[in-house]
Amino acid sequence: MPFLGDEHTGNRIAHHRKLAGLTQRGLAQRIPYSYSLLTQVESGHKPASPDFVAAVAQELSVDVTALTGQPYVTELQQDRLAELIRPIREALDLYDLGADPDIAPRPTHLLVAAAERLCQQVRATKLNDAAHDLPGVIAEITTAAYRTPSSELWAALSSTYRTAHDLAVKLGYYDLSTVALDRMDWAASRASDPLLAAVRQYMRGLVYFREGAYTIGQRLIASGHGLLGQASDSRERHAVAGQLHLGAAIISARSDDLGAVETHLTEARSYADRIGEATDVHWLSFGPTNVAVHAVSAYIEIRQFSEALRHADKVMLPKDWAVSRAAHFHVDRARAQMEAGRTEAALKSMTTARRLAPQQTRYHPGARETIRGLVHISRRTPDTLDHLAAWIGL
Repeated sequence: MPFLGDEHTGNRIAHHRKLAGLTQRGLAQRIPYSYSLLTQVESGHKPASPDFVAAVAQELSVDVTALTGQPYVTELQQDRLAELIRPIREALDLYDLGADPDIAPRPTHLLVAAAERLCQQVRATKLNDAAHDLPGVIAEITTAAYRTPSSELWAALSSTYRTAHDLAVKLGYYDLSTVALDRMDWAASRASDPLLAAVRQYMRGLVYFREGAYTIGQRLIASGHGLLGQASDSRERHAVAGQLHLGAAIISARSDDLGAVETHLTEARSYADRIGEATDVHWLSFGPTNVAVHAVSAYIEIRQFSEALRHADKVMLPKDWAVSRAAHFHVDRARAQMEAGRTEAALKSMTTARRLAPQQTRYHPGARETIRGLVHISRRTPDTLDHLAAWIGL
């Protein structure tokens, strides 16, 4: 049974393939996936995995969002999030106008706290709250930084731009996320903080990872490591270095380089064992737990689903771990369980992800494709799955 509705990723792939003048067999010969899989994805009989979508987007020279259908405007409007995007876009665009004469900024320590609170809201997946507050905080810190420049204020401003990037990615506005990263670099350079600059390269690497440009992604990760040479030896530097290795592991997985995956995971594990949980370093959530979770993601990306589930069974999420990361882990595990034929377990994992972070899960393209896949392979959809399918607009 094909997926319900005409608007699914496979349908969009077929549309853009035809615009490129390619037959199904012609496209299949250009991507590292079989003709059979392509035909099943296009007809809606198989979910389109993130790696498959990235490979097709790269070959057809289109953005991944053109194939996934992001942003999911109907759902965004239902959640009253669509109306919050334009103020964020304007806040990112007006960065070079200097101080706003109509703003009287709060003291520096309160502005730093406001920037940190935005990060906390995103980690807690309170996306409405973060999106509502973000433009005002950006404007206030920008004004303060222009009037009384300091490394602390520029770093806080860089943090708000990072929050804008995180929000844009979670809501499917990838064009906006790229602008936010440019602004993050602009502020980080004024803060003279090489660790911030390295984190920005890590995030840029993930942008190219999503689009299937893995070589560029690895170059950006390597650039991030190079920037660490400008920082003093510290716990913070080790946390950023470890996170860069995690990014490289995921990109290597998409490149089918198992040796590189294991090398980077080993390096990251070494840093994590040395410094422990470092969730306070640039909001990276780096530490032993994040290494374990990234190992699951890496084996999923390299399509070794049994190995991914073996690692997932060992993961023990701390009670105080970021909700956004915990929900992402459950989405990943649901995909691996579905691919391994454990449909009931996959449904349970997806339900957990929705309970922890409903908005993030609703706009996660991998979650949506996994739900579609579960609907297809279930002979009789349980009520829970019916509700999930309706929730994503299926």
